[in-house]
Amino acid sequence: MNDTLTDYLMKSLPSEADWVKDLEQKARNDQIPIMDPLGMNLVMQLIRLTKPERILEIGTAIGYSALRMAEANSNASIVSIERDEQRYRQAVANIREMDKLHIIDVICGDATEELPKLTGNKFDMVLIDAAKGAYKEFFELSVPLLSNDGFVVTDNVLFKGFVADTEKQHPRYQKIAAKIRAYNDWLVKHPDFTTTIVPIGDGIAISKKI
Repeated sequence: MNDTLTDYLMKSLPSEADWVKDLEQKARNDQIPIMDPLGMNLVMQLIRLTKPERILEIGTAIGYSALRMAEANSNASIVSIERDEQRYRQAVANIREMDKLHIIDVICGDATEELPKLTGNKFDMVLIDAAKGAYKEFFELSVPLLSNDGFVVTDNVLFKGFVADTEKQHPRYQKIAAKIRAYNDWLVKHPDFTTTIVPIGDGIAISKKI
């Protein structure tokens, strides 16, 4: 999506509460990656439309997206996994400050180890926004936890445009982009899901169980 369209869409976003602006500014100051505002707005709209009762998030960071999802559906319960201990502590503090610890449960640990421990739980929605190279593993570990009508949202599937443009020169980014490209190719061919990739924010994949 070109800069003109992005600027136009950014201006169309609803005004945000002060706590949202504060968290976004904190993330920028500390260079902590959080969901792009346009991508976050799409996820919130999906939640408003589908009203998932239980949401699983892989990659909490500072709690921004978990709190925004709770904003979109205050009746939902959210389980979020974060492997970085410092970010986990920041997330818990931010969630506590917003008085949402009763509906947002943050787990500190590696998702590849923590997801199998959730066996027996069912979630209506999964948001994957963590280590890009592990997306496929996160997805596969999440599938048994999905309710019959559940869906998976994956962020950053276009990764700054590098996924679509293999000629863009940046050794580190192209290495990550290659992994995401492989994930996207695998995802759209998955026999048990139908997937749509939306070029909003950094690219959002929406995968619905068939």
